[in-house]
Amino acid sequence: MDINDVQKQLDDYFREKLVTYGATAKGVDYNSDHAQQNRFAQLAKIIDPNFSFSILDYGSGYGAFFDFLNNFSWEFEYYGIDKIEEMVAAGKELHKQFPNAHFTTSEKELPQIDYAVGGAIFNIKLDASYDEWQESVIKTLHLMDVLSSKGFAFNMLTKYSDFDRMEQRPDLFYGDPCYFFDYCKRNFSRNVALLHDYGLYDFTILVRKDSD
Repeated sequence: MDINDVQKQLDDYFREKLVTYGATAKGVDYNSDHAQQNRFAQLAKIIDPNFSFSILDYGSGYGAFFDFLNNFSWEFEYYGIDKIEEMVAAGKELHKQFPNAHFTTSEKELPQIDYAVGGAIFNIKLDASYDEWQESVIKTLHLMDVLSSKGFAFNMLTKYSDFDRMEQRPDLFYGDPCYFFDYCKRNFSRNVALLHDYGLYDFTILVRKDSD
């Protein structure tokens, strides 16, 4: 299947999730609020909160990561971008009282950002082959690199999932954490961290550029 066709199917998939579950963790296909918050905590480790910062939530959905960040007394500007107009509309409506929350479907509307995060945006590949989807992931990582000045973070399901406890589904992408760690070290920064110790079937990679 062509990767563009896969993306169109994914957009329809997430539209249906939003209609069914609303602006909730399940509305963006997380299993639970706890799993969503745990993953957010790992992604947020890319941030130095001692200084005001701007952050791009790539594939933001309705902006739950903004809500996570807003629980702290941090000074920040949040930019959420999503291809699905219904998600962006939900984000704007839910956060209209926050002047530091911005949502768009267009990369042309984004300023230069300090940090970028991609949470759970690589997990579902549908009928795309493993290699096709991995290539698509790499293209997105290069885009996140260009859009961020201080660093970026992302997570994905891991190939080290416990086979005795869960069956790997053919429509999901289980990334090789060693491959992505090596790729980020070789292509983006010498300051890369791999987190694989937070009790979920995925991993998070932090790419720091400000100390190169």
